[in-house]
Amino acid sequence: MPERSGHDVVVVGAGIIGLACAWRARQRGLSVLVVDGDAPGSGSSSVAAGMLAPVTEAEFGEQELLRLNLEGLELWNEFADDLGAELHHRRSGALVVAADRDDAEELHRLHEFQRSLGLEVEWLTPSECRRLEPALSPRCGGGILAPHEQHVDPVAVVSALVGQGLDIVQGDPAVAVDEQGVRLRSGVALEADQVVIAAGCWSGSGIEGLPELPIRPIKGQILALRRPLDRPLAEYLVRTPRCYVLDRGDGRVVVGGTMEEQGFDTRVTVDGVYRLLEAAWEVLPDVSELQFDGARAGLRPGTPDNLPVIGRGEQRGVIWATGHYRNGVLLTPITAEAVAELLTGGEPPAAVSPFTPERFGVGVR
Repeated sequence: MPERSGHDVVVVGAGIIGLACAWRARQRGLSVLVVDGDAPGSGSSSVAAGMLAPVTEAEFGEQELLRLNLEGLELWNEFADDLGAELHHRRSGALVVAADRDDAEELHRLHEFQRSLGLEVEWLTPSECRRLEPALSPRCGGGILAPHEQHVDPVAVVSALVGQGLDIVQGDPAVAVDEQGVRLRSGVALEADQVVIAAGCWSGSGIEGLPELPIRPIKGQILALRRPLDRPLAEYLVRTPRCYVLDRGDGRVVVGGTMEEQGFDTRVTVDGVYRLLEAAWEVLPDVSELQFDGARAGLRPGTPDNLPVIGRGEQRGVIWATGHYRNGVLLTPITAEAVAELLTGGEPPAAVSPFTPERFGVGVR
């Protein structure tokens, strides 16, 4: 007979979302175990830039997601304070820059859309942009200032969550879920009253007993650069329609991020590195003088409507927390809050309600 072990909750997935859900659930007095086939945070959490940028992520037709993202940002200060660790959490604001005339036309349309939603944004002339960021290219065609955008280091967040003393089984992935709990590849059976599925792009299939959610991997490549400690590259989170550039404040600079439909391919490609460097250089030419520390590729969990999946599934005791696409780090606190409420019989934040698995036919029966 396989070894058995019991908990109130088993969380499948030790990325930033799964760890945060486990931490908040344990704070509610539940016995929680996290399981993953790899080390904590080794998936997309280790490759994400960590932008907390709901305004500059706003897309046409995604107003419900915008509401969720804005509420998610509001929870970040408390979440960071509760963790009590150095997360390189910077309230920098964001500057979305037009590198040429075509960009300017596109950003003017985006600015009008943002203003129509009541978002706090301001259109800046080229000279006003360069006044804020002197390192910007003289070809800058203006831009949008979003003063409340932020960013954080996801690797530091994962480390802080692991440091909370969570019970984690790594290197032994979940292969089956049933009404008794979770079975691992080793044969260990974990009895649990409730199971949280937070396995990123691996949440949609491959686990016996779960319905197949339409979650797919969306590849993203990201560059790690380094600058002299006394010469910040940019004070703001700088974005263009082709890339983002953020300065961690400690010498590290991050450039990202491609969006590629390449299945489960995590290879770094010459084309990806070239396109990101070119896009960063056209807006911040000093990028060419920085040290190149490497490149990585990760897999974002995407859904057909580009919206997350947060809520109870059709099986008794199963809760989904996945499909966060570009907003996994931003939505970590509100997802963890929603899951903790569901696990303890409470009501999750209202902003989460449009994102249940029910829209994919996997709702509560």
